[in-house]
Order: sequence, then C-alpha cells, then structure tokens
Amino acid sequence: MNKFRLELTEDEKSYLLALVRQSIRHSFGDVSGDAESVASVPSSATLNMPLGAFVTLKKQGMLRGCIGSVVSDIPLHETIARMAQAAAFEDPRFPPLIAGELAELEVDISVLGPVTPCDDVRKIEVGRHGLIVRRGMQSGLLLPQVPVEWGWDRDTFLAQTCRKAGLAEDAWKQEGTQILWFEAVVF
Repeated sequence: MNKFRLELTEDEKSYLLALVRQSIRHSFGDVSGDAESVASVPSSATLNMPLGAFVTLKKQGMLRGCIGSVVSDIPLHETIARMAQAAAFEDPRFPPLIAGELAELEVDISVLGPVTPCDDVRKIEVGRHGLIVRRGMQSGLLLPQVPVEWGWDRDTFLAQTCRKAGLAEDAWKQEGTQILWFEAVVF
C-alpha cells in the first residue's frame, strides 16, 4: 500500500477547522464569529477535491460526536461542513449538541485516502492505517488515531473494529470477513 500523500497548508487546515465551528454555529442561528474567515472557500485545488472525511468532536477529552463519509463526490470543504452538522446533531450515540457546548469542543478532522482491501493483516500499522471490517450486512470503521489514543496493538485494533461492526472480536480471522484499510491526514 502506497502512503497516502495529501498536503494541506496551515491556512487550509485553519479554514476547515473554522468551517466546522461556523457550520455548527449556523445551526443555532448564530452567523457571527468567524463568518468572514469561512465566507468563501480559499483558492485551493485540494479543498475542491472529492475526498472522504470525518469530523470528530470531543468535550473535555471525551468523544462527543464523530461522523464521516468514507468516499465523497462533492468537494472536501462541503463534505467537512456536512459532517460537522452530522457529528454535532446526528450521532446516534449522543444527544444533539446544545449551543452552550460549542465553546468547549475540541475538533479533529480526518481526510481519508483511498479505501482498498488489506491483503495481509501483518502489514497494518497502528497509527498509520484506519480499518473497515465487513461481514454480511455488518460493517465497522475505526480511524487511524483511535488505536493510538487507546494504546492498542494491531490485534486489539482488529478485534475492536470487529466489535464496532457488531461482530465477534475474532471475526477478522474468519473466512468471509472483509478487511479494508486506508490512510488519513488528521489535524
């Protein structure tokens, strides 16, 4: 697997992070704040590429919402705005965000590279690869930063991705289970 190479400038990263907050604020009817910084997309070929992305929201270091799209057919900046809304208001694990929480949120964005079948689980690198495990109608995805945050090794990462899919933790070893991997730029 070739290393996913996507260069985002600090200005592009700042724009996308501000876009997440502005997108959420807009849902509360607040159009003030950094509206000027996100009013128009900077001239950037990268921000107009159709790339999958996840928006992760944390409050006091704890997950508060995380939603994403593995692939996209719309520009990255539009995907980020949509995923910000979904992470704030549609993650079924959490109640919808309330306006008072916005100031306390930490925001992470993960821009995904291509998703391909993993030909050998021994090649999975914790911190580099994200995983998708599929079996039948069940599927689970974990971003590359998750096993690092939890201190997992490769086998635990595979087991936890199976758990996320609602499968037995050893389902990754069973014939008929598909393991996909991807890399991401996380900031």
